[in-house]
Amino acid sequence: MHSSNGHSRAREGGPGGPDAVGSTGSVRYDDPWYDALASGWGESDPAPAPAAAPAARAEGVTAAEVYLEVQRSAAFQEVRSQYRRFVVPAVVGFLAWYIGYVVTATTAPALMARPVAGAVNVAMVAGLAQFLTTFLLTWAYTRHARLRRDRAALELRWDTQEMTRGTRSGTS
Repeated sequence: MHSSNGHSRAREGGPGGPDAVGSTGSVRYDDPWYDALASGWGESDPAPAPAAAPAARAEGVTAAEVYLEVQRSAAFQEVRSQYRRFVVPAVVGFLAWYIGYVVTATTAPALMARPVAGAVNVAMVAGLAQFLTTFLLTWAYTRHARLRRDRAALELRWDTQEMTRGTRSGTS
């Protein structure tokens, strides 16, 4: 099976197992969620190295304890912090722009009816700008996630699964 970037994924063996390197010398991945965009390939601005994830504990630990440990880790807190640093200002800015449009449309109809070019008026231009800013904000969010959070989140998810693998085998 191949990932979205055409690299092979190993289905058996671990990362250091006999199937980890293909016959051509290319690395094979056994992470089923691997995606080239999430890894940041092709980006000139490398993402900062995430803080170390929590180490696995001894047997007998429950999955809930593993998830709580990961949630308290510095790596998880950094991912959440990066998320909040983008989302909070973006939401505040977009809501201010949207509410400003609605308030202006209801309180200053003469301004909104002012023609810009032919039958196109200020309200139409501002309404279309709402769509444009929605698409731009979506693009900015996905770019920010890809460059600043996806790699660290993927590593956290991988580490969490490695830590819970022992809990599932112990309770099954």
